[in-house]
Amino acid sequence: MKRITLISLLMLCAAQFVSAQDWARATLEKSPRHREWVTVKHDGRSVETFVVYPESKNKTPVVLIIHEIFGMTDWVQDLADQIAAAGYIAVAPDLLSGMGPNGGRSSDFAEGKTMEAVSHLNPDQVTADLNAAADYALKIPASNGKLFVGGFCWGGGQTFRFATNRGDLAAAFVFYGPPPDKDSMARIKAPVYGFYAGNDARIGAMIPDAVTQMKAAGKTYDIVSYDGAGHGFMRAGEAPDAKDADKKARAEAWVRWKTLLAK
Repeated sequence: MKRITLISLLMLCAAQFVSAQDWARATLEKSPRHREWVTVKHDGRSVETFVVYPESKNKTPVVLIIHEIFGMTDWVQDLADQIAAAGYIAVAPDLLSGMGPNGGRSSDFAEGKTMEAVSHLNPDQVTADLNAAADYALKIPASNGKLFVGGFCWGGGQTFRFATNRGDLAAAFVFYGPPPDKDSMARIKAPVYGFYAGNDARIGAMIPDAVTQMKAAGKTYDIVSYDGAGHGFMRAGEAPDAKDADKKARAEAWVRWKTLLAK
């Protein structure tokens, strides 16, 4: 991804980010579901990964969650719990693991520094971390072996890119993230579903070409744009001070996402 694109994405995400997410933490702490942090090791790296289990007597699919450019926030953990509530094992790796001060992770960065750190992550390292987390998740005894991936903002772009690198995905869910290079689209095997904001000119401008390129590559790329919603509406629409358009977009996107997961 070009530097100008990264800078633009940083600005888009930062414009709607709420640094204090006490509401997300409070919601998570009320959850009855089992959640835990596990350390996934690969190639000399240790990736701290948040896992939430659904309340189910049967084995269930895995949803790999790729965090925003803000790293592993309270909201990402809240989102993982909501995925588990819908009946799936939620697995969310902290891709800043080992990259923070004194080898720490997202929570160890000074306020405002996570965005810069995420934007400079090595793409090959990101792919390796995601593959390791996915491989770990598929070996969980409660997993039925079906793997989905979904991500937001920066993580939405990484979700689209991960679909070019992982052949056993059941589907990829891209929330307001940029598409990968058109030449890599030929490697995509899973259907890709896009969730975009109507008031998100920078990302929105990329979508028509992506639709054309995915169609030319013979790939499934089904998109929905939510009128009036801003970039980051899945998080912003859940906040106590959420705008009506973001609330509506989030509610409709949740219905669509859960319907697609159940296909």
